[in-house]
Amino acid sequence: MVRRILDAGEQILSEYGYEGASTSRIAATARISPGSLYQYFPHKDAIVLSVLEHYGDELVSRVTARMTEQFEQPAPVIVHGTLAVLLDGLDVAPPFLRAVVEHGPRLDDGRALRLFEQRIGELVLAYLTTQRPGLRSDASLETAVWMLVRMVEHLTVRYLLDRPPIPRERFLDELTHLALSYLRPVP
Repeated sequence: MVRRILDAGEQILSEYGYEGASTSRIAATARISPGSLYQYFPHKDAIVLSVLEHYGDELVSRVTARMTEQFEQPAPVIVHGTLAVLLDGLDVAPPFLRAVVEHGPRLDDGRALRLFEQRIGELVLAYLTTQRPGLRSDASLETAVWMLVRMVEHLTVRYLLDRPPIPRERFLDELTHLALSYLRPVP
């Protein structure tokens, strides 16, 4: 039943966004009564938070799988491939993505977003640690991870919401170049 409610919540967020989502719409989509819905979730925000947490978990799993598969590849290959998986995972219905980035942090004081960034940051740190000899000698890995995670997150979300006239592959190539250039030693 919880899975049905969360699937319905995701569908409603994708169609109507946060503002258009309601417990009655979610219940109708799940084909249950509003009273049954309230047995599992006390209000709309609890459903939205659960949907967003599940979405974040799935996205982290996909990024982790890609990084793990390509861990032995050269940096440009692993970075490009990982960014492609992230872009694919974030390329959801714009109303849903807006709910993730605009309303999710407000609903839980940013806890789920910070957890997502932390989990992605741990992956990035593990990778950068293995690449340490080829990085700028003055680079703090903790600072680099914070900067890279937020830079990629922001640019990817803006690309998907703004839909600029930049082909997807060009965007990925530019973002890969930007990420790699940040930590390369200056000649």
